[in-house]
Amino acid sequence: MLLGRWVQKHFSRLFWLLAVVAVVVVVQIILGSSSMPRQHILAEMGYDFTVMTADIDEKAIRKDKPEELVTALAEAKADAILSSLQNVDSFVEDVHTTLLITADTVVVHEGRIREKPSSKDEARNFIEGYSGGRAEVVGSVLVTNLKTGRREAGWERAEVYFYDIPAEVVQSLIDEGITLNVAGGLMLEHPLTSPIIKEVIGTADTIMGLPKSLTERLIQEALTRPSSEACRNPA
Repeated sequence: MLLGRWVQKHFSRLFWLLAVVAVVVVVQIILGSSSMPRQHILAEMGYDFTVMTADIDEKAIRKDKPEELVTALAEAKADAILSSLQNVDSFVEDVHTTLLITADTVVVHEGRIREKPSSKDEARNFIEGYSGGRAEVVGSVLVTNLKTGRREAGWERAEVYFYDIPAEVVQSLIDEGITLNVAGGLMLEHPLTSPIIKEVIGTADTIMGLPKSLTERLIQEALTRPSSEACRNPA
């Protein structure tokens, strides 16, 4: 009788723990991104994963709204990776369940969407434009369950306020060339960038390309929601 009452009282917690164990045992994760910050964030979340990259022409995909653009790009990356996987049916069957995580990030400055700079001159223009002002970062995450075909997507925003940026800092960032590999030329975790950031409203992981809370929620939804309930609305 006492055991029965204990089980009733703690049933939900036991169920959650069993679900977590099940996910760890049978789910394989593919991160569809070569971004080191995204890989670092997903590893921080406690997941083991493999990495695949998508070969797409991002400039060929255009949307007026930043949240629509990053969602469309994440979907295009997922489609490209799926098409590159050979023998998907047998692959999925072997690992029980596989989740593919893709993401995209843009920066919005003075109403204009900024993706990765196409040249050093454009990167310089981006960085100098942030001096003493603000920028908004919009990032999407898409989780695709390869076994069921379910897709769960969402996006988040963060705001970054800057101090005046010295010319020598701009030049050093340009010389390194790393600004060409990130949306808007903005790399929050770079040691030269940190001192010029006055305030961040939102989460650092959103700016770095993979919002933790959103990603975790979408993983769980992709594993548990029926296909008819798949949600693509923003978080």
